[in-house]
Amino acid sequence: MTTPHGTAHAAADPDRIDPAVWRMGATLMVGALAVVFDTTVVSVALGDLAKEFDAPLATIQWVSTGYLLAVFVTIPLAVWAQSRFGGRRLWIAALGGFLLGSVLSALAWSAASLIVFRVVQGLAGGVMMPLTATLLMQAAKGRHPGKVMAIITVPTALGPILGPVLGGLALHLADWRWMFFVNVPFCVVGGRLALRNLPDDRPEPGGPRVRLDVVGLFLLCPGVAAVIYGLSRVEGSAGLTGAEVLVPLLGGLALVGGFTVRSLTRTGGALVDLRLLRHRAVASSGTLLFLGGIALYGPMMLLPLYFQQVRGEDALGAGLLLIPQGVGALLARGLAGRYMDRVGPRRVAVTAFAFVAVATVPFAFVTADTGEPLLLAALFVRGIALGAAMIAPMGAAYVGLRHQEIPDAGVITRIAQQIGGSVGIAVLAVVLQRASLDAHGPGALADAFDRAFWWSVALTVLAVPLCLLLPGRPEPPPAVGTASADAVADPRRPTV
Repeated sequence: MTTPHGTAHAAADPDRIDPAVWRMGATLMVGALAVVFDTTVVSVALGDLAKEFDAPLATIQWVSTGYLLAVFVTIPLAVWAQSRFGGRRLWIAALGGFLLGSVLSALAWSAASLIVFRVVQGLAGGVMMPLTATLLMQAAKGRHPGKVMAIITVPTALGPILGPVLGGLALHLADWRWMFFVNVPFCVVGGRLALRNLPDDRPEPGGPRVRLDVVGLFLLCPGVAAVIYGLSRVEGSAGLTGAEVLVPLLGGLALVGGFTVRSLTRTGGALVDLRLLRHRAVASSGTLLFLGGIALYGPMMLLPLYFQQVRGEDALGAGLLLIPQGVGALLARGLAGRYMDRVGPRRVAVTAFAFVAVATVPFAFVTADTGEPLLLAALFVRGIALGAAMIAPMGAAYVGLRHQEIPDAGVITRIAQQIGGSVGIAVLAVVLQRASLDAHGPGALADAFDRAFWWSVALTVLAVPLCLLLPGRPEPPPAVGTASADAVADPRRPTV
């Protein structure tokens, strides 16, 4: 009997990940880096783009907002599209779409054309984000979730940290167009690697056709986009009570609520199967990733502003000062993944979220003259803790799931994390706005940032007791072949 490549080694050493999984992880990371970098790289260039196109900042803001909303429109479609076309073909098509959007964005001739081309990027990126985790977790067959998540979360850690640095470097050494041209090598190399390393998992000819949940599509996709849009307007409006915030926010929540009821009451075929939330691992992971999004993206809005507004740094200087946090997050990947597979996600998450809160406390005492070595050391420790804090719940979400349930779990956790990030930015923006209304001078403005960072600490501490709901010490991995048997029970779901 012929044994697939790598399987004999995996059977001899159950703690060893199949080399094919590592190759797939490296392949997916190349393309995913382009998407994650592009989410944040434009944030430092909005002022330059406003001058370049002679457009008001309110219009240029749509370069970022339009991209973000497009991402959320297509995230829920990833489950259906993978089951309909296969993961390999979907990944390559989405990567090609992102490459097209990047080149067109670099060649944009007006603010309106740039916004449209950024939407093209976002539509492709929204498919790629959940598909990255799904393909890798399916290839690993649910084994070693900590080590697998250590691979998947590399772009998540690098994006918010190195994105502003790349944007600042592009503006400093060249012009704004290179913020988009830099995506080209990632997409080209990523596509070539995908053709070589991703397995051909297209559906069998003549097999059952997967029907798209059209009603669910028109409830969930615009609903999530409206929620994100409403939250994104907080910083530029009168706060959470402004009409431009409340109308899309409440409308979006109503649509998402309608989808939730519909999905929970359907026996099958929903765009995203929310019945998975009955699994404690999925529900607790989604909640923690929501709070983890607050802990990650909220302060990532505060930190560059503090360095620029209080300490007088330019965009590039602020981005460079954030590098220690990115280095810490990268160093945490392998260590957190190994410990999660040994002691379980619960202990890792409790420790990590506690250290995120502790490492944020120094920023709640910052002044205009606080020494940089202290802040850089705190950022490094915070990065290590954040890396572990994101790996633990992301890996825990897949514990105990069947092969065909993995795509839905990936979409649920991705949406939870991104909405958490938007909530974190919105809440901390309101706190900072109100605290800085009467602030005059760097000292008073630093006090306003102190208050916002205390809110960040409190929201992070809230996650610590919730970590106790995560699974404890992992059970031995299931026997090879169990997942494939489960996959037969539900032909709607893709297999690898």
